[in-house]
Amino acid sequence: MTVDKPGLRIDTSRPHPARVYDWLLGGKDNYPVDQQVAERLPAEARGNAARNRAFMHRASGWLARNGIDQFLDIGTGIPTEPNLHQVVQEITPSARIVYADNDPIVLRHAEALLISRPEGATDYIHADVRRPEAIVEHARGLLDFDRPVALSLIALLHFLPDDQDPYAITRTLVDALPSGSFLVLSHGTADQHPELKDETEATYKKGAIPLRMRTRSEVEPFFEGLELVEPGLVFATQWYREEPAPVQERSGFYVGVGRVR
Repeated sequence: MTVDKPGLRIDTSRPHPARVYDWLLGGKDNYPVDQQVAERLPAEARGNAARNRAFMHRASGWLARNGIDQFLDIGTGIPTEPNLHQVVQEITPSARIVYADNDPIVLRHAEALLISRPEGATDYIHADVRRPEAIVEHARGLLDFDRPVALSLIALLHFLPDDQDPYAITRTLVDALPSGSFLVLSHGTADQHPELKDETEATYKKGAIPLRMRTRSEVEPFFEGLELVEPGLVFATQWYREEPAPVQERSGFYVGVGRVR
């Protein structure tokens, strides 16, 4: 594994989405400023984070079982076992995975926790999704973009407001993928929790974290031009391709897997 080490300092005075999410998943790699944001969120936030994580496991495992052995995971977050490479390398030990995140705390843990099996490889880049070309350029050092790649954008794009054009960013990333690749995406929504929308957005805003939850019709364009895998664009607990089926519960995430034609 190689790790880009830009000598960055962890800012413990401001909350970061990756560390808030770590707290919601029961992790310990966060700071009081992150905990303050997380504890003010509605109680459902912890369950929603866990259900979103479970979707990532199901989707990644299904892709690995169907021949995908290259993954580009942007917005990795603080490593929480099983990590994406552990899921896919359990199925395909030779799989290659590139992780990217913009929080220095993820960089700190990458060398210790994002370790590949000897048959495969992992890589990590400290990078921001708002610079998609730089991420793709780095990923080409490990991944073969002449073969299918699974692009994973999990619980990331709702932190990009409209003026940062998350649709164009996603399109730039998808356009770099060859035919037969996949986009795996989850996106925060209040469609099943309308009564919690204002409270959730206000809490993140108080922590100076932009949050733009989107409706189904606003999430659909991320998959423009792609062939949605059944069951399509659904709530996190509704997406599965293999038994056992997940417990059907309310979800704060839309999820989907789209194939590049």
